[in-house]
Amino acid sequence: MEIPISKTKLVGLITGPALFLILYFLLGSSGLPLNSITVLSLGAWMVVWWVTEAVPIPVTALLPMVLFPLLSVSSVREASEPYGDPVIFLFMGGFILALGLEKYKLHERVALNLIRLTGTSGDGIILGFMLATALISMWISNTATAVMMLPIASSVTTLLAKEMGQKDDPKFQKFATGLMLAVAYSASIGGIATIIGTPPNVVLVGFMKRFYNLDVIFSNWMFVGIPLMIALLASCYIIITKILYRNNLSAIEGSDQLIHNKLHNLGKMSREEKIVLMIFSVTCFFWIFRQNVNALIGKNLLDDTTIAMTGGIIMFIMPVNLRKSKFVLEWSDMKNLPWGILLLFGGGLCLAQGMEDAGLVQIVGEKIAQQGPINLPALTLLLTFISMALTEVMSNVALTTIFIPVVFGIADGFQISPILLAMPVAFAASCAFMMPVSTPPNAILFASGYIKVKEMLKAGILLNLFSLVIIFIISMTIMKWVYT
Repeated sequence: MEIPISKTKLVGLITGPALFLILYFLLGSSGLPLNSITVLSLGAWMVVWWVTEAVPIPVTALLPMVLFPLLSVSSVREASEPYGDPVIFLFMGGFILALGLEKYKLHERVALNLIRLTGTSGDGIILGFMLATALISMWISNTATAVMMLPIASSVTTLLAKEMGQKDDPKFQKFATGLMLAVAYSASIGGIATIIGTPPNVVLVGFMKRFYNLDVIFSNWMFVGIPLMIALLASCYIIITKILYRNNLSAIEGSDQLIHNKLHNLGKMSREEKIVLMIFSVTCFFWIFRQNVNALIGKNLLDDTTIAMTGGIIMFIMPVNLRKSKFVLEWSDMKNLPWGILLLFGGGLCLAQGMEDAGLVQIVGEKIAQQGPINLPALTLLLTFISMALTEVMSNVALTTIFIPVVFGIADGFQISPILLAMPVAFAASCAFMMPVSTPPNAILFASGYIKVKEMLKAGILLNLFSLVIIFIISMTIMKWVYT
């Protein structure tokens, strides 16, 4: 049975190129350079297609590679080069490590053991799921984390409802709703802590290198990201368990046994799991301490991309059974790697490079700086709020791709360190908690049927407000200490 194209997609499909043509001809008399007009018009086209998803999001990201050379913005080589940027391979290496964790269910073992440690009360179970989800989401995509953790949370609530015979008990309903929301939100929050945790972080790191030739060091990011993650998790926990969905459930019979049974089904830790854990741990060690290692050897030999790709390659050459010629990962496992995200990064970097080369970033900075002085706290709060509001209705990768170069222009205009403005914007792009369409974890949660839109809105608005305040405080304290 063929599924007809939705009206939104159809409108977007036509509006995107139509808007490009309209802007291209209307701005011809604006005094802007032709290249600036072309890039600006193409950016508008891409935003329309990204928001409406008229075509697959990664396909939209290929437009600059085709149109920049055709419209004389850049050569084919220059337009293609960003699609092979080192930051893309940093994320690819992270993806390959994540494939190893997922293939042998090591992430599930870690999650279940964490949940078991936090107790069997209603709030304890919620806390355990939040910690486990956030920890895994630091290293694995929030989508994959939500896909794994939400069914476990669902099975916990189903079994406990059956065991307790209290499915219609208001307390239990609050527990179930709070648990499912907590898991979805923690999947988004956890990715904030590391560079590879969520795409907006990688976009920012790539732009810092491309625009300013500055490396954002993995360990420095964690110095900011981990306290922010902890603060956001704490606020999420308080909102769900103490404000909106107070369940007041003491020790829940059957919960401990359920977790025990799931761990029992996993069996003892296999040789494959131990090897994956070793490779993953060594890779993380070098990510965190690469500056110290470089200082020790007296050369700037290691960077985050080479470390990531080395860890990924080792997954393919480390044997688990030489006789059977079996290795930790086989090439067939790569079909599960999200190649579309890598194309999306490439398209974003290409568009950003076009904006830089065409002078659009400088123009934005100069125009805003002409409006008069504004202090760093007010500017940070304003840009963070804009990012958080926009990410509720569009892809966070698309948002950061378009918005961060503008933020760089503003930073340059006011002579502010660009990372002090751009990092809060990237963090805010991961804080979309209100709508089912805002993030994949939200969509997965809504599709499960456990949550209504009004419940997500109610919790999401509160958490967004908390997040805005927390990101602002972290930006004015820890971030300034690390990056100035």
